[in-house]
Amino acid sequence: MEGEIPDPLGHGERAVRFVEKLRHTEGPLAGQPFTLHPWQARIVRKVFGDVHPETGLRKVRTVFMLLPRGSGKTTLTSALALLGMMGPERDAAGQVISAAADREQASIAYNGAARMIRADPHLTAATRIVDSRKLISHPKSESTYRAISHEAYSKHGLSVSMLLADEVHAWPTRELWEVLVSSMGKRLCPLSVVTTTAGHGRGDLAWELYEYALKVERDEVEDETFLPVLYQAPHDCDWQDEAVWQAVNPALAAGFRSLDEMRMTAKRAAEIPSQREMFKRLYLNIWSDSAAVTWVDMAVYDQGDSRPVELSDLAGKPVYVGVDLASVSDLAAVYAVAADGEGGWLVWGRQYCPAEQYRRRVADNQPYAEFEASGRLVVTEGNSIDQDQILRDLVDLCGELSVQEIAVDRWGALNFLQRLQEHQLPVAQFGQGFASMSAPCKEIERAILGRQFYAGQDPVLRWNLTNIRVEQDAAGNIKFSKAKAMGKIDGAAAVAMAIGRALASQTGPMIYQVPGARPEGLLFV
Repeated sequence: MEGEIPDPLGHGERAVRFVEKLRHTEGPLAGQPFTLHPWQARIVRKVFGDVHPETGLRKVRTVFMLLPRGSGKTTLTSALALLGMMGPERDAAGQVISAAADREQASIAYNGAARMIRADPHLTAATRIVDSRKLISHPKSESTYRAISHEAYSKHGLSVSMLLADEVHAWPTRELWEVLVSSMGKRLCPLSVVTTTAGHGRGDLAWELYEYALKVERDEVEDETFLPVLYQAPHDCDWQDEAVWQAVNPALAAGFRSLDEMRMTAKRAAEIPSQREMFKRLYLNIWSDSAAVTWVDMAVYDQGDSRPVELSDLAGKPVYVGVDLASVSDLAAVYAVAADGEGGWLVWGRQYCPAEQYRRRVADNQPYAEFEASGRLVVTEGNSIDQDQILRDLVDLCGELSVQEIAVDRWGALNFLQRLQEHQLPVAQFGQGFASMSAPCKEIERAILGRQFYAGQDPVLRWNLTNIRVEQDAAGNIKFSKAKAMGKIDGAAAVAMAIGRALASQTGPMIYQVPGARPEGLLFV
């Protein structure tokens, strides 16, 4: 937001002048001219003023604006819609589209634009408004502006000149985006403007756009057609620091965001974890790892999981292995763990997915292709878990490491357990109830909080951890809940079983399990 913005043809200043001829239509500023605040004016000047000197065409074709709630992004979007429909940036027979997850959300920007028109008799005379169809037309240029929602099946045949995509983190699929963006190929210089708060989860359209925006901002990707505008706080910030609020909420300095309201919301958030996640996401634009409050803070997890872990790092140490076969047609997991001697855990493993299920997950935009590329997801042939492959890998693992035990869920894997025993592997059955799972689940939590959980940046296991939801009994015991999980947690369950057996080996067997160790008489424990 610093430095001079090139505007060789004056198109940036021309766009600013058009917007500032409009009027506010709601709130305390209703009736007043729409005076752009400096940060807003810079965005408009950059988008429309930075042109190719030879052709005069805009360099920027996509704008990604990550703005906190209450930043006035919808009002700015309404003004941009009119600029693209009837202003100096209009295209002949242009099609300006406001798109959102649902028609009501898409209509917010439309309603703002319609009110701006009705507040000016000259604009009213130059346009036709059909509220029942959420449609505004400009007969002189034969351009239109309309609001649509995500039912993309009815949107083919468009030729969009300007797309205003609102809150893409809430879009249920990417189909609407693909339909609208692909329709822009018929235009000489189309423009897509994405305005959103931070989302939750990874692998969807919003995350991909956000991740690309970060790469452009950091100069990891050179793309002058993509403009990132990112107002966000770092994951490890002090979210209660008002200086952080000021830095990432330009509306505070502009005067149309209430600091008192933020203070009241933050006070509640300090006591209620779910409110805290909401505050960090909507007010500070800190991207959440999942749709609900995660079991552990993944920013803390990432800080600890910063060192590489290879299979060779476990050599020479007592190793415990957990195996979660889960369902027969999705993921299975094999993870080996070893204590690092300093209170931490070294974790290495793989997960397995049948090829047919893998293709479905990729088609559903799940990050399975990324997982496979990392080497931590093995894609096997067929449509069911390849237990032969897992068995071979376990045999190899026992040949390379000092494997003390292989923990396997006692339910649903009797045949596999028998096969492991036939290969004379050190098998241990492991239950999934509170009694078995509470200690290892709490140990994983302790290690993560202490930055002592080292998994070599395994992306599949990290994803598993973001999906975890826990159940708790009356005694305070916890366990991972597959029924409540937001996605697959097989790797995390395998790690818990392995650590559970490792913890059991540290405490040793109960006294009644050791022949001759029990004293005479009654034993109270």
